[in-house]
Amino acid sequence: MEHLHHFFQYGPVTAVVAYVMACVGAGLGLRCMVRAAEVTGAAKYSWLATSAVAVGSGIWIMHLIVILGFGLEGSPVRYDVPLTLLSLLAAILLVGVGLFAVGYSTSFVRGLLIGGVACGLGIAAMHYIGMAGMRFHGTMSHDATLVGVSIGIAIGAATLALWLSLHVRGFRGTVIAALVMGAAATVTEYTGIVAIQVAIVPGTSVLPGASAVEFLFPFIVIFGSFLFLSSAFVALSPFRHERDAAAPTSATRGRDSHLVS
Repeated sequence: MEHLHHFFQYGPVTAVVAYVMACVGAGLGLRCMVRAAEVTGAAKYSWLATSAVAVGSGIWIMHLIVILGFGLEGSPVRYDVPLTLLSLLAAILLVGVGLFAVGYSTSFVRGLLIGGVACGLGIAAMHYIGMAGMRFHGTMSHDATLVGVSIGIAIGAATLALWLSLHVRGFRGTVIAALVMGAAATVTEYTGIVAIQVAIVPGTSVLPGASAVEFLFPFIVIFGSFLFLSSAFVALSPFRHERDAAAPTSATRGRDSHLVS
């Protein structure tokens, strides 16, 4: 058995880029969650759903970037496409449960705790389902203690990120919360990697699944573009209180009409 130190075949740049993408997705998602707090009805639901997609996609891209830097001596590596896509779905659904719990709960503490646990489990589920989708000549096992540590990190940091996004006002609060949420996802990812051991069994059979270039890279480009464009749209779109402040009051409109007449 050996630990998967081969995840750093491209050097530390892989971890840095992965963390940045996780932060971008978290920042967009948490900004949408803050906007959801200003509205009700269908608009609230839409903002929270968008938030779940953004956070889930961001941490999934982080995972893809990390495993893009993975290689093994003695075996090619391929990826089970349905299982890898299932990891994205798990992330979006569990993060969505957490964000909707925060958005709709009548008790802030209860909503925060449910939200933190669900988001943390979403991060962990995304990682372990995604790792289960790797195909190579050999076997994979996990250190149960480190798996528990990785899940604990995900839940704790996700809870802190949600609290920060709701208590530290303005864009600064979103940035800080996004950095924490991005760290939750990235640290969980690498802790989970440390928990993994592989045993290479040399073989010549053709491995099922797709290669990194065929599958991982296109999704990184597609979802990365989605996150950056969506982030720009949300950042440039004014909040409701900003629109209210910019709109002329009825008294101002009446005075202006009188001056014109």
